[in-house]
Amino acid sequence: MSSTEPPTSYVRYRVIFACMLMAILLYLDRFCISFAEVFIKDELGLSDKQIAIILGSFFVSYAFCQVPSGWLSDRFGARTMLTLYILMWSLFTALTGFVTGFIMLLLFRLGFGVGQAGAYPTSANIVSKWMPLSARGIASSMVAVGGRLGGALAPILTAFLIVLFVPISQSSELTTGDLMKPQQFAVKFMENLNKKQEFETTIYDHLTPESKEYLKAVASEKETETGTAVEADFLVNLNSILQKDTLYHSSDFEDLKLNQQAEQLLNITPGEMNVEERSRLNRLLLEARYYTEFRKVQGKGWRPVMVVYGVFGIVIAGFFWWTIRDYPRMHPSCSEQELEAIEFGRNEEDKDHTKEIGGIPLKAIVENRSLWMLSLSQFCTNIGWLFLVTWLPRYLDETYQVPLKERGTMITVALAVGWFGTLSGGKATDWLRNRISLRWSRVLPIVVSRFTAMAAYILLCFLDVSPWVAVALFSVVAFSTDFGSPAMWAFNQDIGGKHVGSVLGWGNMWGNLGAAIAPYLMIWVIGEDDHYWSMAFVTCAVAFFIAGVASLGVDTAQTLIVEEEPEGELAST
Repeated sequence: MSSTEPPTSYVRYRVIFACMLMAILLYLDRFCISFAEVFIKDELGLSDKQIAIILGSFFVSYAFCQVPSGWLSDRFGARTMLTLYILMWSLFTALTGFVTGFIMLLLFRLGFGVGQAGAYPTSANIVSKWMPLSARGIASSMVAVGGRLGGALAPILTAFLIVLFVPISQSSELTTGDLMKPQQFAVKFMENLNKKQEFETTIYDHLTPESKEYLKAVASEKETETGTAVEADFLVNLNSILQKDTLYHSSDFEDLKLNQQAEQLLNITPGEMNVEERSRLNRLLLEARYYTEFRKVQGKGWRPVMVVYGVFGIVIAGFFWWTIRDYPRMHPSCSEQELEAIEFGRNEEDKDHTKEIGGIPLKAIVENRSLWMLSLSQFCTNIGWLFLVTWLPRYLDETYQVPLKERGTMITVALAVGWFGTLSGGKATDWLRNRISLRWSRVLPIVVSRFTAMAAYILLCFLDVSPWVAVALFSVVAFSTDFGSPAMWAFNQDIGGKHVGSVLGWGNMWGNLGAAIAPYLMIWVIGEDDHYWSMAFVTCAVAFFIAGVASLGVDTAQTLIVEEEPEGELAST
């Protein structure tokens, strides 16, 4: 060692930070579409079934590319492959902002899933090479908490950016197609008018005779197509009314939670509002009153949000390439002391990184009973957990009419609690390793956390709770799910040897197949029209129960050893 070389170094922590930053982007890009789906659905005219297909399609390509992506990283190096993966999924994120219909969106989501498939298998590969055996749990938890941080940021950041990209100065006028359900709107409007509601009465008094006849005619028909010339004239008339003084009457909105921007505008003295502020406030009031009938004015912001996320991904890819090396001995800043600390306790064959691996060790993986039990646990876990990042926004909207920004905050709170679950789970895994057997240090965190999540869903089934109490129970689900994640990672690193990417990819494949069927399963159990949310909670509770029981069969003694024979064949024990 030269005299100029530092006595020690901490490159491994920068490497883990880069993986954590990658994981933040991973989940930010993955779940921003779940929060924007209500706007995408409205703009593209998609059905609930089509939205379920879109949400599930990502997990199909993501699941089936897990093992191949993990093997590519094992074979060609984590630095090169994960940089390419980040660039690929960032490209498809940006392209999502330019979709024109269902098929294009479906193809982009499938491509997005292919790009993201290698992220966690490759990260597990990096952790196994860069961290000492005694720190695998906490290092894995840091990467996993990055994902949860991204998932928690996705709702609130996406909501903020969507509003940011649709400033009040932008026109709030209704255009052709913004009235999505004319007949349903007309019926409800006339019913409220007959009940002497002030909101409808004020609007009706300012309508032209032609517009009044339009409403009466549409309300009496069974079906009406949007985009007719008469409807266009009605919208022109309605826009002129929306530019007048505020239409707000507290008695008409006492049972509705208004959009946060609407609440802010209501604090302005009506006489001090300009025409843009009056038009935006009244448009938001109309949307709150007829939530499913009108397209949301703030929904225009979802497209530029996707582009922004895609560009940010290019920056992260550059940082990752600059920070990472495939092995500690390849990094110019890694000192001998740090290398000794990283390699302490490893087998000699694990220190030799010069030997290339062969093909995917599929035979050895398939014959490993513990991997099958863990795969079943991951499959069921994702069915129960995915509700938080797919249907929870819709549940809060339909059950409690929570406004956009507050809804984003609630979901962020629930998912943010998962950060503490991940970190404490990593600590617990490493702590248990030094006090009980290696097997049970991995098994206990998984089993206990699955049963705890099950209990939270059971309470949601039988308790009539307020929105924030519901969020507290969903937070328990997030905490419990994430508490067991580091133990899963550590188990795969314990048994995977040089094939950690392939091994972790195998479990992730089954986990994400569970995620792929979850949207369809939820639609089936809750119904397409009148949503029975308690049925969703029962389904999730059963899924977590199965996951907990399956985890009892995990055993670190069932190691996967795959070596290259002289003839080039793969041997496994």
